[in-house]
Amino acid sequence: MKAIVWSKPACGYCVKAKALLKNKGIEVEERNIAEGWDVQDLRKQVPTARTMPQIFINDKLIGGYTDLVKYFEE
Repeated sequence: MKAIVWSKPACGYCVKAKALLKNKGIEVEERNIAEGWDVQDLRKQVPTARTMPQIFINDKLIGGYTDLVKYFEE
């Protein structure tokens, strides 16, 4: 399994999401919009994104941190 986490600096939910994924043994690729990526890159992937993080697992959009928690509860 592989996850992509779109994040931004000083984002507590981004940190929590990455930690949760790593605890589940999932490889995480971070795409920080302040470091090498920008909002336009994110919008191409998730046109409706309004919050951070935006999480993909195996190329499927999960959503934000609370969506990720629900994903693992199911």
